Amino acid sequence: MKFRCIMTALVCMSLGAIAPAAAQTAKSTIKNADGKSVGSAVLTQTPAGVLIQLSLEGLPPGERAFHVHGIGKCEAPFTSAGGHFNPAGKKHGILVADGHHAGDMPNLHIAANGALTVEIMNAAVTLEKNKPNSLFGPQGTALIIHAGKDDYRSDPTGEAGGRIACGVIRLRRRISTGSMPMTVAARSRS
Repeated sequence: MKFRCIMTALVCMSLGAIAPAAAQTAKSTIKNADGKSVGSAVLTQTPAGVLIQLSLEGLPPGERAFHVHGIGKCEAPFTSAGGHFNPAGKKHGILVADGHHAGDMPNLHIAANGALTVEIMNAAVTLEKNKPNSLFGPQGTALIIHAGKDDYRSDPTGEAGGRIACGVIRLRRRISTGSMPMTVAARSRS
């Protein structure tokens, strides 16, 4: 019986060694200038960059610029979040040859009811600490939604207008990326 328990333990250890790694995740509660929550974002590290799953409600409808900003602070009117996250010192704009800021992302298209659910991949950033493009640098980072749309060209802001919503990006627990949960219990008989 001891042999069976030892074998079960060895199998469990070897399965653990080949189990997929956990993905680093972060979250952000997005609030308007009145401090009211207007949505949330879940950020997940992937091999291709950071996947941002964004869910919004109660925002003015229309096309709105969406950026990562270089300071993790959200005090209305949200200028406390600093400029666009730009660790490489590039020009603004995803359509500019010398661009783009790591925090530049596509515009959001908010529906007439003020809601939007969307997933955006940002290949220029990481959730891995101690990397130059990490969203967890010494000053932190924040997600900002602007009053206007980004023209994808004008430096430094894309003529995006004022800031209408902000959410500090915060570390979240690690999650399993595997599709098969492992729960193994060993029981011994006397």
